[in-house]
Amino acid sequence: MLGLWITLGVVGGLILIFFILLLVCFLMTFYSKTRTKKKLQEYSLPPGKVYLAMKDQLIEPMKKTRAMHCQKVEIISFDGLILKGRYFEVKKGAPIELMMHGYRGNSETDLSVGVLRAHSLGHNVLLVDHRGAGYSDGHIITFGVKESRDCLSWINFIIEKFGKDVKIIMAGISMGAATVMIAAGSENLPKNVVGVVADCGYTTAEDIIKKVVKQLHLPAKVFYPLIKLSAKLFGRFDLNDARPIDSMKKCKIPVAFFHTEEDNFVPSYMSKENYEACACSEKHIHITKEGEHGLCYMVDSKGYIDTLKAFAKDCGIE
Repeated sequence: MLGLWITLGVVGGLILIFFILLLVCFLMTFYSKTRTKKKLQEYSLPPGKVYLAMKDQLIEPMKKTRAMHCQKVEIISFDGLILKGRYFEVKKGAPIELMMHGYRGNSETDLSVGVLRAHSLGHNVLLVDHRGAGYSDGHIITFGVKESRDCLSWINFIIEKFGKDVKIIMAGISMGAATVMIAAGSENLPKNVVGVVADCGYTTAEDIIKKVVKQLHLPAKVFYPLIKLSAKLFGRFDLNDARPIDSMKKCKIPVAFFHTEEDNFVPSYMSKENYEACACSEKHIHITKEGEHGLCYMVDSKGYIDTLKAFAKDCGIE
């Protein structure tokens, strides 16, 4: 009898350890803690020495967008979350860029420079915070699985607000790029969406998570299944439900891909693979030699703009 109790205790302990391990995987990968409102003088920067060294250069666009007039907007997601956004108008009736930010980022930090870039091309901007980020509700990041559905909801909001003839470009950086690529492959994508800008996006959540796990000197073959299971168990979503590279195979609208060769977070080969997979013949890719993750425009604004001008012609928004 004693042996039985010992066996049950060992089995129970192992189950508990396994459950705790799953929870840790979930919290580290997918959970977004409650955000605190920034004070007026506070500016958040992406983590890393590279971005700290560029502090002034990164903060300047944030200062400019804070000084610009914008309209605060919100929608209710398909699962009841309040999602927040800001609309920056440069010209009535101009195409609208719907901008999606990166993993554990927010709209101001990741895309203030994007607002300035879009306005230089005469485009209006709807800048949004993902679920679980910025001022939006939620605490779970889904690597584009649910965010892509939110993207489609924002598109419908734009059409309802600005009319059935409005032209929309989906633009995203990092996980935001993955999000807009996934949305681009949707059968429900309105015809108002004329193009996609995908800056340093990954091929699949599995690819980027395994890559990061390996960088932490952990066995990806062991930890990725645990991470994937934790998403199903605690987040109620499947990472395989939305894969950017698969969506590109179904994409029917022009796409402009951007990346830096020195990107140590999302490797540039992922954009190249997404480009090759893209079914639309009207596609562009611009790889800048220098610059870290998400800095393609910052280090090569001319090459970026030149690519976007060619892309705009394909989108019918010259």
